[in-house]
Amino acid sequence: MPNIKIFSGTSNPEVAELVANRLGLKLGEVTTKKFSNQETCVEIEESVRGEDVYIIQSGCGEVNDMLMELLIMINACKTASACRVTAVIPCFPYARQDKKDKSRAPITAKLVANMLSSAGANHIMTMDLHASQIQGFFDIPVDNLYAEPAVIKWIKENITEWRTAVVVSPDAGGAKRVTSIADRLNTGFALIHKERKKANEVDSMVLVGGVNDRVAILVDDMADTCGTICLACDKLIEAGATKVYAILSHGILSGPAVSRISKSQFEAVVVTNTIPQSENMRNCAKIRCIDISAIFAEAIRRTHHGESVSYLFYHTPI
Repeated sequence: MPNIKIFSGTSNPEVAELVANRLGLKLGEVTTKKFSNQETCVEIEESVRGEDVYIIQSGCGEVNDMLMELLIMINACKTASACRVTAVIPCFPYARQDKKDKSRAPITAKLVANMLSSAGANHIMTMDLHASQIQGFFDIPVDNLYAEPAVIKWIKENITEWRTAVVVSPDAGGAKRVTSIADRLNTGFALIHKERKKANEVDSMVLVGGVNDRVAILVDDMADTCGTICLACDKLIEAGATKVYAILSHGILSGPAVSRISKSQFEAVVVTNTIPQSENMRNCAKIRCIDISAIFAEAIRRTHHGESVSYLFYHTPI
């Protein structure tokens, strides 16, 4: 693949390495350091003049530092005369702040979009945005890839009773995502209605649909402190579910999340590696991981050669 360079930020080097290996490329040389006052300094150690540059950086860990590092890398490549700079952001930062849900609330996802465009990005590649309208915050092309084909493949390979299972959305917002999976599996669908008094705290839950004597598969785009999905799991067991699985595109798993999963009644909590999961998997036997690097690698290959990416919305790369 001539005229292509792939660089990795410090947020998720494992996925960047997997993507580069699948494409038969080596990651570009980049040095990231911090000055004593915590300013980030990034140096691109090889020529990018006239190249098609892809920078892989996820919005996780120290989110603000990772975002700043990405912006600096984009700008460094742009000012070094790169032909095109694509920001590959497996987990988009600040995606939950996508609307003005109360007075004086900021729409930070729009601010992040403006910052990426101003830094010099020509194209954005991400996965399972919290709200797909975030694509409209950009004036540059955005490819919002889906983990859904990989999730369906995992369900068919690892849950023997998948044909009689019920796919459950833990809130009304995820109903569209969950009905899409239920339709493709040709299984039942249920919904949990929740009321929040404040962020990260759920006040009450009501199950809409039946799960009695069936396997329940909770599907959501992200889980942070896991309070919601653990309460949802208890609700499903209470309603007669024989086993409960959770499948999450972005396993943020901050604060007490891992200990909550360990103590929960889940059979398994399945996350993708848009965010590094090796430490969480060591600390909790219930956490499993789906590798999505092949999806990003194929999307990069197709974009570089000017091919359609829509095939990846319904199929996993071979």
